[in-house]
Amino acid sequence: MKRLLAPIPLAAIVVTAALIALLAYGLTTSGTDKSIDNAVASGKRPNAPALTLPRLTGGGESSLAEYKGKVVLVNYWASWCPPCRTEAPLLERWHQKMTKAGGTVLGIDVLDTTDDALAFARAKGLTYPMLRDGDGKTQGKFGLTGYPESFVIDRDGKIAALQRGAVDDKFMLEKVQPLLEAQQ
Repeated sequence: MKRLLAPIPLAAIVVTAALIALLAYGLTTSGTDKSIDNAVASGKRPNAPALTLPRLTGGGESSLAEYKGKVVLVNYWASWCPPCRTEAPLLERWHQKMTKAGGTVLGIDVLDTTDDALAFARAKGLTYPMLRDGDGKTQGKFGLTGYPESFVIDRDGKIAALQRGAVDDKFMLEKVQPLLEAQQ
């Protein structure tokens, strides 16, 4: 009678099964933080996370708290991200509108080189303020899942809306414009 399972193939099967179980456990216990998404979806406005990062240009640091009293569209982007390239001109156009109404776009370049980020901003003619998160340390504060992602911060420093993926004019008209028109 032939042996069905030799010791070495049996060990390989056991190790493979253990690795699959470990992977499944990791995926179910360390998923992306959806607390901001859940709060906004239920009509709440959670406080925007505190963050301080170096400016992409001009030196020094800046913080989100410096923009309290303004409507801010925080946009996480990277020069190597194709949807970010497509979205950038729209953000610049809206930044010009927002500035006149007490708001701004605040770009956060993430997981990028400074030279590539600067070249991107120059090529797209971007004038809105930008911060640099080279190692991605602030991504977890917003529960980022990809790029681009945007968060609309109201004048009180609370998250009023978010978009996982590129924004469009419809999003800006529905989520940003009403905050700009609201009494200050």
